[in-house]
Amino acid sequence: MKDKKSMDVLKETSRRWLHERGVEIEDIAKLVMYLQQKYHPDLEMGECIYNVERVLTKREVQNAILTGIQLDRLAEKKMLEEPLQSIVEVDEGLYGVDEILAFSIVNVYGSIGFTNYGFIDKQKPGILEKLNDKNSGKCHTFLDDIVGAIAAAASSRLAHRNECRE
Repeated sequence: MKDKKSMDVLKETSRRWLHERGVEIEDIAKLVMYLQQKYHPDLEMGECIYNVERVLTKREVQNAILTGIQLDRLAEKKMLEEPLQSIVEVDEGLYGVDEILAFSIVNVYGSIGFTNYGFIDKQKPGILEKLNDKNSGKCHTFLDDIVGAIAAAASSRLAHRNECRE
């Protein structure tokens, strides 16, 4: 995937799939605000959105989005083989591959992202609470971690940029 057209398809598809799964850029930006407002009291939503948008331009992030959402979709259709189907379908607690995929996103902006990700993954505010609702009929085993990781990466990006300004 070296040409611009292929890269545009990857970018557009990852964004479209997020939208189709009920996740909007603003939802992720609200998580960034949740993570950073304490440290940056004058933080505005536009800056959070901008940082989410920048994270979403990274190919590693786009690949993680497509991979995770595809696995969630396959689990909903019961198209994974056992025992993986049952593990992904119920988001088994000791199944850590969803977090490992999320770490590929968090790694893009340094170690502070791990702290942000761990915190938000435990708190599950905003869209993360919705994605973790097991009664929704949807499987978001990978997506909830991906969304949390995008927010953590955007939060880390924001923190690094603000540190350079001070």
